[in-house]
Amino acid sequence: MTTADHSKVLVQIKHKKGKFVKWKKNNTPRKRAFGESTKKCVRCGRTGGHISKYLIHLCRQCFRESATKLGFKKYS
Repeated sequence: MTTADHSKVLVQIKHKKGKFVKWKKNNTPRKRAFGESTKKCVRCGRTGGHISKYLIHLCRQCFRESATKLGFKKYS
């Protein structure tokens, strides 16, 4: 189950208000204050390989594509 479809899971109990409210309270994803899921790439939305140094906020794949535009040079 992903965070995008958490409200679509139990369509059967939607007409049962009490059960649906209880399910929604206990099963919707909550906002995170820290951790890997809070750091996302600005371009593509990936959470892995995140570069936040110099306030870039890109994943490593997007950084490789746009590094020359940002002013970085490859030394090797």
